[in-house]
Amino acid sequence: MAYTHMVLENCQVSPPQGSLPTASLPLTFFDIPWLGDLHVKRLYFYEFPHPTHHFTQTILPTLKNSLSLTLHHFFPLVGNLMCPPPPTKPYILYNNGDSIPLTIAECTINFNHFISNHPRDIIEFDQLVPKLPPIHISNETFVIPLLALQVTILPNSGICIGITYRHVVDGLTSIHFMKLWASIFSGKTCLEKFLPHYDRDVIKDTNGVEAVLLDEYFRMRSSWKDFILGNTNALSIDHVQAKFVLNRSQIEMLKKWIFSQCKNIDNGSSLPKHLSRFVVTCAFTWVCFIKAQDKIGALNSSDVDEVHYFVFPADCRDRLEYPVPKTYFGNCLALCVSEAKKSELVATNGVAVAATAIDKAISKLQSGPLKGAERWISDLMNLLKLGRMCTVTGSPSLGFYETDFGWGSPKKVEMVNQQTKNISLSECGDEKGGVEVGLMQTKSAMDTFSSIFEQSLNFLN
Repeated sequence: MAYTHMVLENCQVSPPQGSLPTASLPLTFFDIPWLGDLHVKRLYFYEFPHPTHHFTQTILPTLKNSLSLTLHHFFPLVGNLMCPPPPTKPYILYNNGDSIPLTIAECTINFNHFISNHPRDIIEFDQLVPKLPPIHISNETFVIPLLALQVTILPNSGICIGITYRHVVDGLTSIHFMKLWASIFSGKTCLEKFLPHYDRDVIKDTNGVEAVLLDEYFRMRSSWKDFILGNTNALSIDHVQAKFVLNRSQIEMLKKWIFSQCKNIDNGSSLPKHLSRFVVTCAFTWVCFIKAQDKIGALNSSDVDEVHYFVFPADCRDRLEYPVPKTYFGNCLALCVSEAKKSELVATNGVAVAATAIDKAISKLQSGPLKGAERWISDLMNLLKLGRMCTVTGSPSLGFYETDFGWGSPKKVEMVNQQTKNISLSECGDEKGGVEVGLMQTKSAMDTFSSIFEQSLNFLN
């Protein structure tokens, strides 16, 4: 698709001058597994049927000012993640005068092309994604910028607001940042429910998890120089991104089908206890993914008993023995791992098997969310080495489509996937109760997955 992309302005935005002193923020054991070059890319598309000059003259000044005010509240994101050599713990440092990059651009790709669900070249999304400043080393300390933003005008049709952030915060914190910015820009008064809570004392390390995770982190850090500083994140022109939607009625249909299948497994003793839309969507997508990978020859065809893993994060703010505010700033995620044999997943009742496996992981989480937390890093590294892992980012309960700058709800929210074995989830923007599933694959692999996804849904009818 022929199009033009032009940067109109590169600027730096900081909290209001002199409003904040230099400050540091310690990390907790919840943050340690996510340190390094892990970052998230998300795009919000809004209808805006006006020319570029209207945006730059009437909207942009207010957008910058409201961003400055938002950064005053979320000041750690303006700073850097400081990762000194051992034994010093990593921390976030904000220096008075720090700023984040804001890029203003124009793109001539059709707005409807971006907000559709069909496969689109990943390189097109890359034009809209803000680029983080480079990591550098100072006195043997890795200095890692945390946040970058970009606003792209699609003339006479729409606006895309892109955010890239390091994983020093989880999805809920990042969404609170975006919603606070939207609220300040649009003049809404409901700011309190998005203001970040910084008190680290609310997180209790009662089991000594931090010391173990820090040891793992320091071992990984020893290889950062070659890995992080040499990482170009090159994109393949053969990769596309697409979205797949399960509407409310399809999810209910899947629930009924899973229950009926589970009754035939172990005489009904395997009935899932947590058959939410998250579980149903994950189970269905996992099975479609395994079948697609098997069909294109990406799996070991000679070992049907090979175990595959489905890994997802779970918010712990409401799951710990002590209260953690909903607006707690940082990471508060547990790592959940589900497993099933390939032969079970590709069988006729594979979705029920997958749902039962995911339900089992959730049950373990509820009985003890921090059980095994000292192994989060080592477990993840071992699964990465095996190469038989599918991961999840996002959740249909986070409320991405509630981010309103005054232009209405986003027409589309895209998580720009960076791995072919990762799926992203959000609530459905068009229908309450539905779920959107995002996926990045090669063009041929995406065609295979799409075909299996549709056939599997038709099979249930």
